[in-house]
Amino acid sequence: MNTGILSAKGVCKSYGDNQVLLDLDLDIQPGKIYGLIGRNGAGKTTLLSILTAQNTMNSGEVTYNGKPVWENQDAINHICFSRELQPTLFTGPNNMKIKYYLNTASIFYPNWDQEYAQKLLQEFKLDPKKKISQLSKGQMSMVTILLALASGADITILDEPAAGLDVVMRERFYQLLLDDYAKTNRTFIISTHIIEEAASVFERVIILDQGKIIENAETDELVSQFRYISGHQEEVDRACQGLEVLTTRETGRHKSCGVRGGAAQLAQAEQFDVDIAPMNLQNVFVALCGHGDEG
Repeated sequence: MNTGILSAKGVCKSYGDNQVLLDLDLDIQPGKIYGLIGRNGAGKTTLLSILTAQNTMNSGEVTYNGKPVWENQDAINHICFSRELQPTLFTGPNNMKIKYYLNTASIFYPNWDQEYAQKLLQEFKLDPKKKISQLSKGQMSMVTILLALASGADITILDEPAAGLDVVMRERFYQLLLDDYAKTNRTFIISTHIIEEAASVFERVIILDQGKIIENAETDELVSQFRYISGHQEEVDRACQGLEVLTTRETGRHKSCGVRGGAAQLAQAEQFDVDIAPMNLQNVFVALCGHGDEG
């Protein structure tokens, strides 16, 4: 297994006057499962397409093992970006059959596992003779998952892989991902809006907000810094002293705050007559990126 680092330095990207990525730095370390989360329009897909040399940037550099990714087949051989399939193309319906789509993938990925691909075709009950345009949204997601897992790429990126899948298939996807990770120690980057279900899979989480990475941390370590503090208004205000208050809700004299702080600061808040509850990753994301939407 290759131990190369995928690295972005000073990446900027704009579409006309719309600045999508702003002087972005990121190192993807080998052998981890990353979660990439952000609001719609935060730049997640743009970032992933630049990391994998499928999109250009205005400035900055992206390297794998210290060498540029752009127009470097050596680097691209180690990276798979499996993104949402499109049922239609500019010329009309996407009439490519699943088997031809996967045959093409097997040419591009040197570590392609044909036996595993066939096994997943059967598990997902996908007819290889069926055209992409004939697939349901869930079936198209299954094809992107199949391609990602069978690619054998050292760094494997999936953009919204659970879109269209029912809860049973989403659970199965995450189990397949963990099984593959345990066996190969590949690096995975998962971009998703379904945060609560995926949180337990992410070793590290990258939060992208308004074109900037505002967090890149071990998931458990990040979540441990956040709490909800609620109770009588005056007591809550005392308990929140020294903490970063991210969200506030008030109903009469009752107040609830979403806060962030170190272990010692959070422990100090417990001496007050307030209720303190933990946050999960989804709560943390809303607190950091809601920009006042909660209250």
